[in-house]
Amino acid sequence: MASAAPHLYIALYTDEDVYGVVAEQIRANGYDALSVFEAQKMGLEDYEQLEFAIAQERAILTHNMGDFERLHKQYQSERKQHFGIVVAPQWEIGVIIKRVLNMLDRVDAEQMKNQYHHLGEFK
Repeated sequence: MASAAPHLYIALYTDEDVYGVVAEQIRANGYDALSVFEAQKMGLEDYEQLEFAIAQERAILTHNMGDFERLHKQYQSERKQHFGIVVAPQWEIGVIIKRVLNMLDRVDAEQMKNQYHHLGEFK
C-alpha cells in the first residue's frame, strides 16, 4: 500500500488562547485551519491539545509560549514527533493573521515538522 503524499501546506490548529476568527481568516485565504472551538476541544490540558493536533497532522498555533516550549523540548528529548508548534504574543488579530499567512507562504509542512517557531520570525 502506498503511503499518503506529504502535505505541501501546513494545516493549523489554533488553541484556546487564539481567537477563533484567526482560523476562519486563514481558511478564507485558502489554507487549512481548525480552531479549538470548531473541534470542540476546549478545556483540554496543553499536552492534550498538542496530542490532538498531532492526531490531526496539524501544527498548533498558541499564545502560550512557556508551556509549549517546554512541551517541544520534552518531545525532542523523548524523540516524539509533532507537526510543529508556532507561538505568538497576543498581538492584534490582523497582525497575527498577516504573520501566519507569511509563514504559510514560506514554510511547508515538511519543514514545520518537529519545529518550534515564534511568529515574530514571519514579518
